[in-house]
This record gives sequence, structure tokens and C-alpha cells, in this order.
Amino acid sequence: MTRRASTLIGFTAILSWALLALFTAASGVVPPFQLTAMAFAIGGMAGAASWFLRGSDRSVFRQPVAVWLLGVTSLFGYHFLYFTALRSAPAAEASLIAYLWPLLIVVFSGFLPGETLRTHHVLGALIGFLGAALIITNGGSLQIKTDYVPGYLAAIVCALIWSAYSVLSRRFGSVPTDIVTGFCLATAILSALCHLALEETVWPADLLQWLAVLGLGLGPVGLAFFAWDHGVKHGDIQVLGASSYAAPLLSTLVLVVAGFQQANWIIATACALITAGAVLAAKDLLFKRKSH
Repeated sequence: MTRRASTLIGFTAILSWALLALFTAASGVVPPFQLTAMAFAIGGMAGAASWFLRGSDRSVFRQPVAVWLLGVTSLFGYHFLYFTALRSAPAAEASLIAYLWPLLIVVFSGFLPGETLRTHHVLGALIGFLGAALIITNGGSLQIKTDYVPGYLAAIVCALIWSAYSVLSRRFGSVPTDIVTGFCLATAILSALCHLALEETVWPADLLQWLAVLGLGLGPVGLAFFAWDHGVKHGDIQVLGASSYAAPLLSTLVLVVAGFQQANWIIATACALITAGAVLAAKDLLFKRKSH
């Protein structure tokens, strides 16, 4: 499979994450750790079913401890710290800080063998970040207060974890993507334990809410991680990093189409910035330079 095709597969994860807000809103008032446990369990079981039907070799799960530590601590650690940040700081500020991970992916990728970090990669990611900032803050100002420092720190570590996971996965490029099945199931178990310790159980109230939970597990909080794993291992990781800022924009557009939010100039401006940033970062992939 070509580098471009692998990049496109990775981009399907970004498209899937665009449905995160819609499915989460439609799932009712299920507590976050319980919802995470349920969604990752669905994603893990779907991966296991695929693995079984394809008759894959069991040795795929016999990987070094470092592989399991990287995958499980990253998937679970990201969500644990993200929820912690949202509980300890205003949602806009915490989300914006956590969403530094696409920019960090672009920067950290410069340390990977065979990758060259160029000015247009960084500029594209920065422009995309500005667009994401407009969406997340709704064009308003940020209220940075010392009372929220624990939440800010959790969001920073959250961004570092996901960017490090995405970049370091390239070091384990030979590990089959089927391993994500194990990551998802382990994350589901750890999230369930956090739910039992920290939350009160609330089940979906009707069929629509159950379908929303199923949608989460089959998409943004489940199978999307399989596509992301393949993309960052074999695709253009710098383009994927910069393009990831499309997720909050697409998520907002989905809410507009679904009638949960109205379109406005903020969305239009963010759309222009994120698109421009992604095209700039991907110019080498989109417009191959002619050899002299």
C-alpha cells in the first residue's frame, strides 16, 4: 500500500472523530468513564470479531511489553486526563490546550528517521490551530485563572500523551494494526474500574441512546483508532497531524446539519483557516515537485 493510501486511511479516523460530539450528545447522560468503557468494549469486540473471521495468527498479540505499555497507557491515559481536565478547568480552555496534540505531532515527527520537518508543515499546523481555537472558544476570549492550573496541566499532559503515542507508533511500524484490539479492550476494563470508583451508573434511556453508544464504539471511540494506527505507521504523519484540526470543524458542521447548532461567521472563518493549513502542510503530497 502506498504512503498516500495509508495517509487517506488515517484521515478516515479524523472523519470519524467528527461524529464524536453528535454521538456523545445523543447518548444522553451516561457518565464519561462509563461511556468510554462501553464504547471501547464495542470497538474492541468488533476488532476481535474481524480478527477471528479473517483467521489471523494469534502471535499478533505476542508483542514486547513496550508495545502494550505505549498503546494501553496512551488510549486510557489520554481519556482519563481529558476528563480530569474538563472537571478541573473550563471546557473551552481545557479542550484548546488538549488540542495542541496535532501541532505537537508535526513538531515531534521531525525526530523520526526518514522524516524532514519543513517550514510549511509547522505553518500549516499553526494555521489549523488558529481555526480550531475559533471553533472551540466560539470566537470568545479565554479566561486563564490560577485556580484552574491542575486542569490546564492535565490537558497539557493529555496533548503530550497522544502526540507521543502517534509519533512513537511509527517506531513499531512492523506491529500489525490488529494489536489495537487489545488496546481497546484493556482501555475498556480500566475505564470501567474508574467508573465504578468515581461515578454512578446511568444506562442509556432508550433505543436512540443505545444506538448512539453503538455508533461511538463502531466509529470515533473505537474503530477510528485502527485507522489512525495504520495511518501514523505507514502514511504521512505530518499531513495527518496538521489535518487533525479538521476534526473539531467537521464535528461542528455535523452539529449544524443535525440542527444542534447554527452556522455563523466563526465556523466559516475556521473552515477557511483549517483548510488552508491542511493544504499548506500537505502541499508536497498533493503537488509533487517536478524533478529537474
